[in-house]
Amino acid sequence: MARNYALYTHRNIFLTGKAGTGKTTFLRRLQAESKRRMIVVAPTGVAAINAGGVTIHSFFQLAPGLFLPGKMIAGRDPKSRFSFSKQKQNILRSLSLLVIDEISMVRADLLDAIDDVLRRYQDRSKPFGGVQLLLIGDLQQLAPVATETEWPLLKEFYSTPYFFSSLALQQTDFVYIELKHIYRQQDQNFVDLLNNVRDGQVTAATLQALNARYVPRFNPPEGEDWITLTTHNHQAASLNERRLSQIPTEPHTFEARVKGDFPESSYPTDASLTLKVGAQVMFCKNDPSTAKAYYNGRIGRVTDIRGDVVTVVCRRDNSSMSSNEFDRIEVKPQEWTNTRYTTDPETATIHEEQIGSFVQIPLRLAWAITIHKSQGLTFDRAIINAGRAFSHGQVYVALSRCRTLDGLILATPISSDIITTDPDVIQFTSYADQRTPTAETFLRDRRSFLEDILCEIFDFRAISMRLRYFERLTTEHLSAYFPSYVRLVAASATQVDNQLMAVGVKFQAQIRQLMAADNNGKSGLLRERLHKAMTYYATTTASILGELFANDLPEVDNARTREQITNEHSILRTAYEEKMSIYTSCLNEFSLDAYWNAKAKAAMIEEPKPKRKPRVAKVQEPKTERTRKTRPTKAVIDYERIRNSTLYHALLDWRNLTARERKLPIGYIMAVQTIIGIANLQPRTPDELLTIPGIGKKTVQDYGADLLEIVARHAK
Repeated sequence: MARNYALYTHRNIFLTGKAGTGKTTFLRRLQAESKRRMIVVAPTGVAAINAGGVTIHSFFQLAPGLFLPGKMIAGRDPKSRFSFSKQKQNILRSLSLLVIDEISMVRADLLDAIDDVLRRYQDRSKPFGGVQLLLIGDLQQLAPVATETEWPLLKEFYSTPYFFSSLALQQTDFVYIELKHIYRQQDQNFVDLLNNVRDGQVTAATLQALNARYVPRFNPPEGEDWITLTTHNHQAASLNERRLSQIPTEPHTFEARVKGDFPESSYPTDASLTLKVGAQVMFCKNDPSTAKAYYNGRIGRVTDIRGDVVTVVCRRDNSSMSSNEFDRIEVKPQEWTNTRYTTDPETATIHEEQIGSFVQIPLRLAWAITIHKSQGLTFDRAIINAGRAFSHGQVYVALSRCRTLDGLILATPISSDIITTDPDVIQFTSYADQRTPTAETFLRDRRSFLEDILCEIFDFRAISMRLRYFERLTTEHLSAYFPSYVRLVAASATQVDNQLMAVGVKFQAQIRQLMAADNNGKSGLLRERLHKAMTYYATTTASILGELFANDLPEVDNARTREQITNEHSILRTAYEEKMSIYTSCLNEFSLDAYWNAKAKAAMIEEPKPKRKPRVAKVQEPKTERTRKTRPTKAVIDYERIRNSTLYHALLDWRNLTARERKLPIGYIMAVQTIIGIANLQPRTPDELLTIPGIGKKTVQDYGADLLEIVARHAK
C-alpha cells in the first residue's frame, strides 16, 4: 500500500512503524524503483547519510533557527534562502516526490519553511507547491527540539512543536500507513513489553518483567561483547576513555582524511581515533565489498593492529552467547561521502554529487554510546543506563535496539516516571489512524491521480498568466526600440488563450467524463482521444510559441528590468519545453514513465545562448562633408533590425568587460541603442562614430579606439 501510494497517487503519506519494521528498507527499495523526480532529506547529518540523502537545511538553504510564518527574523536576509543556483532551481521546479526521513525530529516551523521554498518554485496556490510528501518516522522515538527561548515565539503559530502542527501540512489530505510486522525481535513476549513501553501502557507486570533484567554493577564476562547505552554524551565518552585506559597494550591513533565539505557534526566516528588491541569496538559502516563481513552496529574486539589494517574478531550472528564461533575481519580505512543533488542535462536524471569525504577506520569505541546515536542500530547484548532519561521515547529507543530480552541488562532500574508519552502524539496518532487507506480508497486516489495528470498536460492557464505578465513587461520596457518583438509576444499570448487554453478547458472536461466511465484509464476511446489531442497540441504549441523562443531576447540596459524579463522568459521557455517534451514522448501512447521522463528532461534544458550568426550588410558611407567647427549630423538608425548579429554581440561583450573593469553599471558605459547603431553602420573612423546617436567626443576619446578595432576585426 505504501509503495502504491508513493508511485501512483499524489496524496501525502505519513509512513510510520515501530522500531525494526523495515522503514529504511522500504525507502531504499523505493529509491531504486521510482521513476519520479525524488529527493531524500533528513533533519540531521548522520540521519541524512544513513538515508542516502542530504540534510534539510543544506538542500533548501535554510538558516539555523526559527522560521515564523509571515515574520522577519532580525539580522536574517529574507532573500538568502532563494539565492539558488540555476541547477538547484531546475531540481526544485521539476521535483515530484520529497521524502523526509526521521520526520519525528522535524519541527513544525521547519516543515513550513520547506513549504515556503517549494511554493516559490512550483504552484504557489498549493501546499508544498503541489509536491508530494513521503514522511517516514516513528513519533514515539526521537522528538523535535524547541528550546526555552524558541517555544514562546513558536507557540504563537503552532499548538505543538511536532511536524504534524505544520500550517502547510494541515492544509493537505494525507494518508497514514503503519508498518506493523517487527523483524528485529522474534520473541513475542519481548515485543509485547516494548509495545507497552512505546504506548505508555506501563503496568506493574511490565515493570516487573523489565526490572528482572536489572543487575547492579554488572561486569560483562570476558569475551562477550556488551555495549552500554547512555542518555548523555559525557557518560558514554567517560566510560569509553576509562575502559580504554585500563588496557595495557600500546595505543594506535588513526587520523581521518577530510576533504571538501564534510561537517564535523556528521562525522561517523572520531577524526582522531585511538585504538588498542583488546578494545571493544563497533563498526559504523556496512562492508562495501562483496564479502559483507561487517555491518553498521556490529560489535567486536580488536586483536591486531598493523599499519592501517585493524583486525577485529566478532561473534557470528547465528551463534549463541555461549558459542565459540567467531569471524575474523581485517578492516581498512573506508570513505564516507557528503553529497548534494545535481542534474545530468543529457539524461535529465538527478544525481548525488560528492562535495566532501571523510576517510577513517570504520570503527568506534563501543563500550558505550548514547541512545541518540543508537537510533537505527541493532545489538545482541546491551546494558541500558536510562535512569536519567530526559525526553519521551528515549527509554523505548534504548530498549528496542536489542534483539532479545536475554541480551538486555539494566544498569539502573526503570520506573514508570521515566517512561513518558506525549499526549499530543497520542492524540495525533489516534486522529491519523482514521486516515489509513483501504484498497478501495487507493483505487479512487489512483484514478484521481491519473485524471489530474492528464488534465494538467492540456492545461495552459499557468502559461497564459505568465505570458500575459511577460507581455506587460515587454510592452513597458521594449516598445520604444523593439516594437516588433512586443507585437510577437502579444500575438503569442492571444493565440495561447484562443487556440490552447480554451480548447484545453473543453478537453479536460472530456477526460474527466471518460475517466469516470473507465476506472483504469485504459479504454480504447480514451487512448484515441489522447492521441489526437497530443498531435494537435504538439503542432499548435510549436507553431504559436516556437517562433517566440527562436528569437533572441532583446538586450536591456537597466539591470533590474533585464533580470525581470530574463527570468520570466526562462520560466516560460521551461514550461514550453516541458509541454513539447510530454507531447512528443507520449504521442503514440501515454504512460507514467514516459510522462515523468519527459518532465525531467525538459527541466534540464538550458536557456540557449544568443545566436551569433553573422549577417553582412552593405554600409552607406556618409556623404555630408564636415569640418571641425560643425556638429556631425546624426544618422537615422533602424533599432528594430540588427544587421550584423555577430558584431552586435561582440560589442555587448566589450561593454560587459569594460563595465567590470571600471566597476560601473553597463548602462554607464554605453546604451544598447548606441551599440545597435554601431553594429548597423559599422563606422571605420572617429568622425563616422560621431554620427551615431549616443556618441559624443568624450565617448570617442575614451572608447573610440576599442570600438573601431572591434568593427574592423569583424569587417575582415
